[in-house]
Formats: sequence, structure tokens, C-alpha cells
Amino acid sequence: MSFSARSGPAESMPIDDSANPVDEPLTAKIIAALRRGGAFLVVGAIGFLVDAGTYNLLVFWGGEGVLYHAPLPAKIIAIAVATVVTYFGNKWWTFGHKKTDNPGREYLLYAAFNVIAIGLQLGCLGFSRYVLDLSTPLSDNISGTLIGQIVAVAFRYWAYDKFVFVGSTSKSAN
Repeated sequence: MSFSARSGPAESMPIDDSANPVDEPLTAKIIAALRRGGAFLVVGAIGFLVDAGTYNLLVFWGGEGVLYHAPLPAKIIAIAVATVVTYFGNKWWTFGHKKTDNPGREYLLYAAFNVIAIGLQLGCLGFSRYVLDLSTPLSDNISGTLIGQIVAVAFRYWAYDKFVFVGSTSKSAN
């Protein structure tokens, strides 16, 4: 017999367990996680192409692009454009099953976690360069691009799922 907080027995009400992810079979959870992970990686790959493409257009279009002599501002613009593209890709596809009432908060957190992820990537490169004293192109690419990117991607996925796209889950989540 269960009692409500008001006092007295709880009324018998049907409970819709279909929206409860705890009751999903393990295989369904694994398939859903693999789909979200795959979508996240595809969105990230598109973001990478947007970042690289925007940067190269700004710096190298026609030999010397409009920001040829200002590569850092060009990179900031490229990252900003890629962040917008990946935000909407992740919002509508990777985490499309989570609906929010506050998209401004969502985007602000998304941008903040991207800045942290960039710091993680730079930290991997800095550790290799200044702690391990490795400065070859191979070591820079392994530490900054490969290891740094893996750490940043894992962090982003965790942070987006845990803090950014935290709205209510729709019933049709796969």
C-alpha cells in the first residue's frame, strides 16, 4: 500500500513506463548510444571541414586571402562559424531527443565547453612541447592533433550530454 505526501492512499493511476530509459533493454541502450556517438562524430567531422574550409578561404583564397596577414583572427572566425554549425547539428541530430526551454543557456554552455575543449587540446600540445621537450612535426601532430582531439572529443560529448543538452527526453528517442 502506498501513501501520497498529502495523507491517504495513493490513487491507482496508470504509469507510462515507455518513456523511462531504466526499463529499456541493454541492447537498446547500446544501440542508442552508438547512434548518438556516430551522429556526434559525423557532426564533428562536418565542423572540422567548416573550420578548415572557412580558415583557408579567409587566409588563402586566390593566393592571399582577405585575412592572409591576420591568421589568428581568421582562425577565431573559422572556429566561431564551425561552432554554430556543430551546435545546430548536435542540437537537432545527436541530442535531438532532448528538448529545451532555454536555447540561449544551451548555446552559451555549448560555447563555454568548446573553449574548455580547445584548452584541453592546447594542453596536450603544450605538455608534449614544454614538459616532454618534443618539438618535431610528428610529435606535435600526435600530441596536439591526435591525442588532443581525442581528449577534446570525449570531453565535449560528456559535457554536452551532461550539461548542455539536458532538456526533457522525448518518447521517440533512439
